[in-house]
Amino acid sequence: MQRAWIYEEYGSSEVLKLGDFPIPIPKANELLVQVRAAALNPIDSKRRQRPLFPSVLPAVPGCDMAGLVVAKGGNVTKFDVGDEVYGNIQDFNAEEKPKQLGTLAEFIVVEESFVSKKPKNLSFEEAASLPLAVQTALEGFKTGRFKEGQEIFVVGGAGGVGTLVVQLAKTVFGASSVVATCSTPKVEFVKILGADEVVDYRKIKYEEVGKKYDFLYDTIGDCKNSYVVAKEEAAIVDICWPPSHPKAVYSSLTVSGEDLEKLNPYLESGKLKAVIDPTGPYNFSDVIQAFRYLETGRARGKVVISGFPSSLNNKPFNGFTHLPAAEESQLSHYSLL
Repeated sequence: MQRAWIYEEYGSSEVLKLGDFPIPIPKANELLVQVRAAALNPIDSKRRQRPLFPSVLPAVPGCDMAGLVVAKGGNVTKFDVGDEVYGNIQDFNAEEKPKQLGTLAEFIVVEESFVSKKPKNLSFEEAASLPLAVQTALEGFKTGRFKEGQEIFVVGGAGGVGTLVVQLAKTVFGASSVVATCSTPKVEFVKILGADEVVDYRKIKYEEVGKKYDFLYDTIGDCKNSYVVAKEEAAIVDICWPPSHPKAVYSSLTVSGEDLEKLNPYLESGKLKAVIDPTGPYNFSDVIQAFRYLETGRARGKVVISGFPSSLNNKPFNGFTHLPAAEESQLSHYSLL
């Protein structure tokens, strides 16, 4: 058994309880990973609050993780036991139900294709902060067919996705100019990320911006108002469903370890940086407090969890290391202590 944060009913963060959950057996195409750090996302809160997707309860929340491979299925070829990996383990666009066991647990299973080797210069906490947010950020550029040299206006430049959109715009996609919105205390921070200009939404309304942009990337679902800064022919991308303006295109994400691999050189060179909210990382024992903070909407970058019991105690994994292709994960029994 392992320690994990579990909820048996939908509700506020108070429904979460720390309990025992079985250590799963990886299927043929899966890795068993000892989690060293995880990150929280708004989707984790929304899934816990109400049944957004068909889910099996009890459930362990969490999509993002970084950790150490401790076992693998018989068909896995890209990774070995001992590799440090990171990734988003939940694909909400898949036909199957989301995984019952999320990343707020000591050990998780994940498809080989969902993860990448961790960039050598990043800590586990930094790596864990990236997958879902950077996959979401990347998808928006693809959905809106961003073209090199365009000028981009980013709504919500200090959030988990927004901090990466600001960086990717120039570093990967070749934007000629990046303008982003944020609140007064975060203006200098967003400039450091690479924004050429920052619009303090507490002082300046969209109608007062005074310029139109080639590409509007709205990370907070405000395109019903922000659309006024977009040129007539501009792409308007909204990562919140449903988009609040008829011209906006909804963008989700593709869960892909290959996409993470392509970004590793940018991360290892320092051109792309992980952004962890300065209140963290939170300890594994403080997950409820971390969710409460996430749900205020005030986070700057990502809310990260570390200090998982198995890594703190340096507890070795003494089970299987390599399994036949026919083995199935077993998640049917758990207990709350």
